[in-house]
This record gives sequence, structure tokens and C-alpha cells, in this order.
Amino acid sequence: MKVLTYYHNGSIDVGILNSESTEVVPVNYLGCGARTMIQFIEKAHGLKLEKLAKNADLMRGIPLEEVRIVSPILYPAQDVICLGINYLAHAEESARYKKEAFGGERPVPIYFSKRVNRAVGDGEAVDGHFDIVDSLDYEVELAVIIGRDAKNVAKENAFDYVFGYTILNDISARNLQTAHKQWYFGKSLDDFTPIGPWIVTKDEFSTPPAIGIRSYVNGELRQDSNTSLMITSIADVIHELSAGMTLKAGTIIAMGTPAGVGMGFEPPKFLKKGDVVRCEIDGIGSLTNEIK
Repeated sequence: MKVLTYYHNGSIDVGILNSESTEVVPVNYLGCGARTMIQFIEKAHGLKLEKLAKNADLMRGIPLEEVRIVSPILYPAQDVICLGINYLAHAEESARYKKEAFGGERPVPIYFSKRVNRAVGDGEAVDGHFDIVDSLDYEVELAVIIGRDAKNVAKENAFDYVFGYTILNDISARNLQTAHKQWYFGKSLDDFTPIGPWIVTKDEFSTPPAIGIRSYVNGELRQDSNTSLMITSIADVIHELSAGMTLKAGTIIAMGTPAGVGMGFEPPKFLKKGDVVRCEIDGIGSLTNEIK
């Protein structure tokens, strides 16, 4: 089931895309009083999502071309949790680019966060902040959406706490990321977190999902991998983090990016004004943004 956030007739709502991907059925039509995605996720734990999806197919919705899709979680309640260097080939290319910033042994996962005042949606432009950024980069990532508050979760029960998955582009200012010796500022500039186009519920995938993940810049294939190649798994992350912190419903966890980012090329292929980045994950769709 695809769940999305959209603008229609001057208001923002949450809806379910019907199975033919032609109409959006507002969740309020289905007896779920939610105006934001986080509200829907909080309510959805007690609902039968398969039944919701079937009911959405039986109801007349709003034609998809009449709505404007925005990021599914437009205003995240907390910073996005991210994994760094979570694909082996990306670890190797990162160390080649700047060993003192990305090299060394990593016996435990690297966690960092991204500040997101407003998440950019599919089709929206991204400010490159070229007044302070000289090495703008892209990173396609599978984002896990937590479905209910998670605390002290056993590894074997981790997917009981997953609502679904979406695409996240972890846009990065490499000069800021490396200069500050930590990644928060270089990852958190306004517009640096496109998310979308929607959330696909976990029942649409195997557990754990083993799906193709790719990115293109101006039509050129740059990243091409599979989520089965992640070093630290989704279950490991939920288990480890929930041992010390409560992962609230609606929490976004970005699971890292594969090889093929701009800094991995020789010479590097950083983004410039007018470039178009398209991120794809099989079973979810695509997220496309132009750099302005």
C-alpha cells in the first residue's frame, strides 16, 4: 500500500493510492481522522492495513493528476537518524576521497543525524547553497519508517515496529562535512533532505527487503546496488538504538548509501546548478529533484 501526503484545494491531507495508481483516497474517507502522516502512522498500528487498501480500491478518490504530492513526512517530528558508510564499496570510495575523514576501522555502526525543517518532495527544486558549498553530493538511501514507539526491541521482533519504506536523498556538502570533523552541518542545510514520493508499507516487501537501489544525474547512472548489501541490517539498527533510546512512531532511519556518489569518482563529479538527480528503489518508485 502506498501512503502519501498531498495538497488539494488549498489544504494538505494524507491519502492512499489505489492499486491502479490513478486516484488518491483520503484516509479520512476510510474512517481514519489523521491530517498528517505521523498522525496516520500512530493510528495505523491498530488498523488492518490490508483492509484499508482494499477499501481504498472500492471507493472513489481524487484523480492523481489533480493533487500535488509533497514529501510523505513533510515536517519530521525529530531529526532523521542516518547510518554512515553502510555499504562496503561506499566505504572504499569514501576513504579514497579523504582518508582522514572517512578512513579507519569501524567495528560498530556510524550514526549521525540530519536536521530537517521541511522535507523536500518529488519534483521540488533543491537549493545548492553554492555561496558556502563547493562540493555538493547526492546519496540515494532506503529510509525505514518506524510504525510504533520502539524501546528495548529484540532483534527478531524488529520488523514488528516497521511501518514501511521510502526513498531519501542524503544531500551532502562535502567541504562542510569534512571541515567540521563531524557531519551534522554539512548534511543539514535547508532542502538537503528530499524524501518521497510516498511510503510503501512493509507488507509489500520481503523481510528484510532485498531490492535494487540506484541514482542518476542528468540521466547518467551513478549508483547501482541492492539493499541486501548493507553492512548493518535494519534489525540490527532497531535493536541497538532502541536499547538506549525510544524510537517514536514516525521516526525516519536512513540506512546509508551504496557506492557511486560524486566524491567517489576520479576526478569527483559534484553537483552543479541545473543538475537533475533521480533516485530509484525497486518497489517504491523514484524521487527526482533539480539543483537550483
